Amino acid sequence: MTSPISTEVRDGILIVTSNNPPVNALGAAVRQGLAAALDQLESDNELKAAVIRCEGRTFFAGADITEFGKPMVEPVLPQLIERLENSKKPIVAAIHGTALGGGLETALGCHYRVAVPSAKLGVPEVKLGLLPGGGGTQRLPRVAGIETAAEMCATGNPISAKKAAEVGLVDKVAGEDTLLEDALAFATGMIGTEPRRSGEMPVHGDPAFIQKFATENARKFRGFDAPAANLRCVQAAVELSLKEGLAFERQEFMKLMMGTQSAAQRHIFFAERQAAKIDGIADDIKLRDVKKVGVIGAGTMGGGISMNFLQAGIPVTIVEAAQENLDRGVGVIRKNYDASAAKGRFKPEQVDQMMGLLAPTLKVEDLADCDLIIEAIFENMDVKKEMFGKLDKIAKPGAILASNTSYLDINAIASVTSRPQDVLGMHFFSPANVMKLLEVVRGAKTADDVLATAMAIAKKIGKVAVVAGVCDGFIGNRMLKPRQLEAMNLLMEGATPQQIDKVHVDFGMPMGPFQMSDLAGVDIGWHRDPARIESVRDALCAVGRWGQKTGKGFYDYDEKRRPTPSTEVQAIIDDFAAKAGKTKRAISDEEIVERTLYTMVNEGALILEEGVAQRASDVDVVWIYGYGWPVYRGGPMFWADIEGNDKIAAGLEKHGFKVAKLLKEKAESKGRFTRPV
Repeated sequence: MTSPISTEVRDGILIVTSNNPPVNALGAAVRQGLAAALDQLESDNELKAAVIRCEGRTFFAGADITEFGKPMVEPVLPQLIERLENSKKPIVAAIHGTALGGGLETALGCHYRVAVPSAKLGVPEVKLGLLPGGGGTQRLPRVAGIETAAEMCATGNPISAKKAAEVGLVDKVAGEDTLLEDALAFATGMIGTEPRRSGEMPVHGDPAFIQKFATENARKFRGFDAPAANLRCVQAAVELSLKEGLAFERQEFMKLMMGTQSAAQRHIFFAERQAAKIDGIADDIKLRDVKKVGVIGAGTMGGGISMNFLQAGIPVTIVEAAQENLDRGVGVIRKNYDASAAKGRFKPEQVDQMMGLLAPTLKVEDLADCDLIIEAIFENMDVKKEMFGKLDKIAKPGAILASNTSYLDINAIASVTSRPQDVLGMHFFSPANVMKLLEVVRGAKTADDVLATAMAIAKKIGKVAVVAGVCDGFIGNRMLKPRQLEAMNLLMEGATPQQIDKVHVDFGMPMGPFQMSDLAGVDIGWHRDPARIESVRDALCAVGRWGQKTGKGFYDYDEKRRPTPSTEVQAIIDDFAAKAGKTKRAISDEEIVERTLYTMVNEGALILEEGVAQRASDVDVVWIYGYGWPVYRGGPMFWADIEGNDKIAAGLEKHGFKVAKLLKEKAESKGRFTRPV
């Protein structure tokens, strides 16, 4: 097998090149090749310095994540970095693309760093529940300072080459097209000098920043183990020698590596990539061209959906029934873009360019030349059928017709057309221009190329797409239903909204079921008849408790929308419980978990049994990206595997629930829904 590392000599300088597509990951063969190149550098007296560079689109973009959890092949990365640093001849890293994780640590092992302006440098391990395990937490504070090191390690966010040069992480910003030449010139200038070693540099910056940064980001880091571990390691760099700091870093790394949080985050990393694959469809299937998109509805969803395509440079024709609604919708899109521009996300000319791609109209007939038409109107089957009947007559042959429905039967919608093969669901999550999840719903007659095209276009507009089958609520909302139902039942039996919500927030959710209801609107789906009171929710809606928008829902809200428990709500709950003959009792937090979260796992098992989801990891992706399930718990199905499927099944049986056949099988066999990572 050909080594991914090659060398050549130019004017006494060894050029070491990695060509390991797609991202030059630092797998065993690359590490061994670099070690061999170091042997060559050290043994040849004619060689005076070295430049390490990469072919392709990027410098070393990190460790080979597929090696995680497996026996390591020597040299391991810390050994290689130590060899680089201890070389008696100057070594320059020539950086383009991204130098991430082990890639940046390798560059830190080199004595000098030259980077093109477009390069990004970072240590994103924290996003996999880990920390830089090759000395990154110890060398960064010495090279770039405590403040930069703390931010980079604890957030995982990369910095630009310009910023890296400002803090001393990059020694020279090269020309975009002259990286090798500039790196060789820099290396030539260092010949004959004692190499500058990162590990020998003193730590600089304000040590107090570490605690200040942790405090300022406490909410963002809540529940995660890795950010605090990263900051502890940066603190260790301040207090310990390099040797002691590296030992501390290794100890903290192994704790995280062996923990469930990193396993969960690595599971989601792979699950997201797996979700893009469609079972039974060839990877090379010919896709349909999507050069122009139509969106029906200029409300919150339609406007948000349109923004995704405009940002990707795809023209959008947006349709509304009334001029007032159309003007309002276009105005909101413009306002959102202007707000983003004010924060520096877009330049004003980019906003004008995106708005220039938007064609507002009151005529559905103007969608005749669109390649993809997405309906985002009222969630009512009759209304949607009427619209798809019109589209069937208007849309050009081969156009993809999609519904943004969150619950309704795609097969029923497709049945009113003469081209059910062109119809599918594209369920965006609100706000559609922000939320990453897209459920792509495959109907019974949806053509393979239509499904594959929808998945490809989802990636183009920056979404994480998951294929779902047809059922009430698809994957996400179907699993949400038993959680919401049991939350309401628990209210009737003695739990309070604040207790139930606290259990979910403590679990890691961004908010609990009743906080979510108040934010979304208690009145969503309400029949609008104040005299018809059949549930607690009906009673709340009848007295104007519609959630945050009216200042009262399951909670009372002040002018800053801060919630407090409501005596009025508790009285309504008590009244309903009494009429239903419920005897109030103390409800434990454990019971809340069993009845609201275990039931979700059970529903997930049913979804897998029925083939509504292709794989358990897809269910996890839906809940991570669509509903705020804590990523450090890996999604409902991964969490069930960690919690123990036998424990989940026993908990369900204890409360009288029927356990799904697949869950029962996993419980009895001590099996898993997801693959170990």
